Amino acid sequence: MKIIFAGTPDFAATHLQALINDGRHSIVAVYTQPDRPAGRGKKLSASPVKLLAQQQGLPVCQPDSLKPPEQQSLLAEFGADIMVVVAYGLILPQTVLDIPRLGCINVHGSILPRWRGAAPIQRAVEAGDAESGVTIMQMDAGLDTGAMLSISRCSIDSDETSGSLYNKLAELGTAALLDDLGRLEKGTAVAVIQDHSQSTYANKIDKTEALIDWSAEAATIGRRVRAFNPFPAAYTLIQGQRLKVWAGLADSTATTGKAGQIIESNNSGLLVACGQGHLLLTEIQLAGKSRMPVSEILKSRAELFAVGQQLGN
Repeated sequence: MKIIFAGTPDFAATHLQALINDGRHSIVAVYTQPDRPAGRGKKLSASPVKLLAQQQGLPVCQPDSLKPPEQQSLLAEFGADIMVVVAYGLILPQTVLDIPRLGCINVHGSILPRWRGAAPIQRAVEAGDAESGVTIMQMDAGLDTGAMLSISRCSIDSDETSGSLYNKLAELGTAALLDDLGRLEKGTAVAVIQDHSQSTYANKIDKTEALIDWSAEAATIGRRVRAFNPFPAAYTLIQGQRLKVWAGLADSTATTGKAGQIIESNNSGLLVACGQGHLLLTEIQLAGKSRMPVSEILKSRAELFAVGQQLGN
């Protein structure tokens, strides 16, 4: 089939690479978000999908919107059988959904209708879900509301981060996408309507959410640390310095000390009191330094993380 691929981040690039490696279909165009300022210098940066497409010599389109008629005419000129959308980041109006012969399908990182929206992977970890997965769906004008072609599932382990879950879902998604494309080409695909009454919404991650509230329960803080790893990274303050927290083990069974206070400091980690229970910080990062195990940081900064030190505002 002739495919238009639309996506932006690494998760999308992984699926584009799978289509390229598979080789059964022709990718006639790649759509991705316009270059954005990034890094301290705020220089324009191309998306992972654009970089891969350029490397493979594929045509790249980067419109700000697909609503203008001229953009829709351009898309139609590619004569695609289907459009594959993976974390693209732009709204596709119904007129665009109707252009490809077989419509548009989306690879979504959750078991729909659970976690519709922008951040399904992070929200599943934050909520303490036992499982996640990838849904391939036919796109309609709603937000992740289309009929489902397939669901692939995986467990969310007790130490799962958004980064490790991303890797699991990328593997599931690429395999499912290739299978569903085969069924769509043969005309044997079956779409199942979602149970809209069971839907939840995964709000986009705001960087302000990453500031740890030590008055919360340890289990809640622990899930947030894992959900925001690798982005935007949970953090707290110590003596006015920003301290990123990359890993921690929660114990909500008992509470001693003031919330945010270091009550033990040794090579096992920093044991910090929470509103309920304790969180053992095992991997942290001071501003301007590399992330590392607590045992390594204590070799040179033991006084900063002494028992009784207060974390937070």
